[in-house]
Amino acid sequence: MGMRFVTAGIISALVFARVLHGLAWKDLAAGSAIGVMIFLGYGLQTVGLQTINSSTSAFITALYVPLVPILQWMVFKKPPRLPTWIGVGLAFVGLVLLADPGSVGFTFGSGEIATVLSTIPIAAEIILIGWFAGKVHLGRVTVVQLLVAGLLGFLAMPVVGEELPAFSWVWVAASVVLGAASCLIQLTMNWAQKSISPTRATIIYAAEPVWAAIIGRVAGDRLPPVAIVGAVFIAVGALVSELKPRKRGDSNTSGEPALGVDNPTPVLLHLEQTD
Repeated sequence: MGMRFVTAGIISALVFARVLHGLAWKDLAAGSAIGVMIFLGYGLQTVGLQTINSSTSAFITALYVPLVPILQWMVFKKPPRLPTWIGVGLAFVGLVLLADPGSVGFTFGSGEIATVLSTIPIAAEIILIGWFAGKVHLGRVTVVQLLVAGLLGFLAMPVVGEELPAFSWVWVAASVVLGAASCLIQLTMNWAQKSISPTRATIIYAAEPVWAAIIGRVAGDRLPPVAIVGAVFIAVGALVSELKPRKRGDSNTSGEPALGVDNPTPVLLHLEQTD
């Protein structure tokens, strides 16, 4: 974790070198807060994976999906709309199915506890990104949050009894590739959440294991039927979350009365791009 995120921070610092001289306290505070959540989320999940399998970890980590709208409600004082709640529910069910609940064992030891706890900072990271989006400089915050997460990773080494491994080009290459990916991921999240709510972003992020499954299938892995059903649930959830009730009397973009306004059905649904 330390090597991955410090490498990502260095890459992002090179990309945004021209604007770092204007680093403000609000950029530093926002980046540090998000960086701490990244460290706690990834760190606790990694600790859990030492004693539980990946299916159990994925199943438990899916809890962050329903957590985000609850935290969004608490932070932004705006409850998500009904279609958004439905979309969250569908995405959560889809993630559970993708995690293959049949192979999940619940002894609820230290690994399970650590993974459950990891869902809180994972959800908090998404909320914080949404909270600070548009208020701070995108590039500066990305650099700070990545470096903070990486430095905390190195500082945690003595706590978990780790030492620096022997030099290896394979190790260096993996760090650079993962670092570049982390840089792109965090930069994209910071940019995208300027225009969408944390809850909607969460539903979109839920598609991550779907893409992993598709790429795995290309590489030769075969998806079980339950995983395919889970992918469909996530896709439907993303679409449902885009629906917004149209009340009686609303007009369409042409200025004409909306289709169906005069019929007995009081509510219509239409697609929109933002909350």
